[in-house]
Amino acid sequence: MKIAILGYAGQGKSAFEYWNKQENDITICDSNANTPVPSGIASKLGDDYLADLDEFDLLIRTPALHPRAIQAANPNSPNILDKVWTNTNEFLKVCPTRNIIGVTGTKGKGTTSTLITHILDNAGFRVHLGGNIGIPPLDMLANAIQPDDWVMLELANFQLIDLESSPHIATCLMIEAEHLNWHNNIDEYIEAKRQLFVNQSETDIAVYYAENNYSKAIAGASAGLMIPYMTEPGAYVTEQPDGTEQIVIDGQYICDVSQIQLLGRHNLQNICAAITTVWNITQDISSIRQTVTSFQGLPHRLEEVRTVNNVTYYNDSFSSAPGATIAAINAVPGSKIIIIGGVDKNLDLNELARNILQHKDEIHKVILIGQVKHKLEQALQSHGFDNYDVLAETTMSEIVNHTKNIARPGDSVILSPGTSSFDMFKNFEDRGNKFRDAVNAL
Repeated sequence: MKIAILGYAGQGKSAFEYWNKQENDITICDSNANTPVPSGIASKLGDDYLADLDEFDLLIRTPALHPRAIQAANPNSPNILDKVWTNTNEFLKVCPTRNIIGVTGTKGKGTTSTLITHILDNAGFRVHLGGNIGIPPLDMLANAIQPDDWVMLELANFQLIDLESSPHIATCLMIEAEHLNWHNNIDEYIEAKRQLFVNQSETDIAVYYAENNYSKAIAGASAGLMIPYMTEPGAYVTEQPDGTEQIVIDGQYICDVSQIQLLGRHNLQNICAAITTVWNITQDISSIRQTVTSFQGLPHRLEEVRTVNNVTYYNDSFSSAPGATIAAINAVPGSKIIIIGGVDKNLDLNELARNILQHKDEIHKVILIGQVKHKLEQALQSHGFDNYDVLAETTMSEIVNHTKNIARPGDSVILSPGTSSFDMFKNFEDRGNKFRDAVNAL
């Protein structure tokens, strides 16, 4: 079979390894003319890498590549998308177990997926975590997945837009407008998320966030049992007569909110999503309690770096949507300096600006950086907030030093950009690592 791998980064390399073992005729296609290609493998590199794809039997789309771009580059082949396939579709087709969980959402996917994995592992299940977090789906097959194992897939819109099958349990977290520089509009973004649910049967399970209309509508595409969280019958937070809060599910006490180590109310949502999801597999309260009370979070998610001269620095580089920055502002108490900005993704910044204004008494300063900094400035001005600094193109070290010079004892400095990193950094990890390095150098 003649196969074209469209994009040769992480997922593309995984696809090549998988299909090349099956003695297919592989061509690697990538926009980077200098892409290193394995010896003896055909390649098509450069600006026209998507042209004339009709000669191939199968086109492996890597996540960052929108199907629209494939169609646009092949105008004389109206059915070209019929040949498109993905790593995720292939994994769901060949995976040895049907015990598959898929988690999607605008934010919280990684935290929720990791919590689910840890709970199942602590409860004695053999579980494999991959997808948009960590291991590419096809690489997971090397782990000798067994029929009784569980697979936890974190799935973003990039993987979902042309998904052709659904997992046994699908969970949709909070949804807000995101990636509108990739999608035509929010409707297309929502439709991509719906693909996680549309092929579920009556025996499958759809978990959704009760307080988010988008999440409920997305899960509504499922033919299976719909279960909300943050309300009954799923896991939710309840206030006791003495003012303390507890997480409960199905009338069963899980833990006190005060025992949770993760910062922020948004993480209570993630925890309740994870508990609701696993409740359909195991009701081992001891394992659930031990996991959610000991979990300290993932790197770059409101990660406390260090305290210097009574100023605490938080790395929230994973924040790539305004809602994540709002969550960070709400999560960290006291006086704070917020570093915001990055790629302009055509997102509505008004809600973020309103939230900043609402917290003006505890925001010492907002630092605006990156491609979107002037749009952020306009949004803040339109809501009557002027306590910000706009930094010209600069390094993370200079940004951190700027915050050091204006911080007061007791302040928190939070890198929570609210957008993508590619205008200044390789990715969110690079952005977060450079922030961490700059803070540790103070």
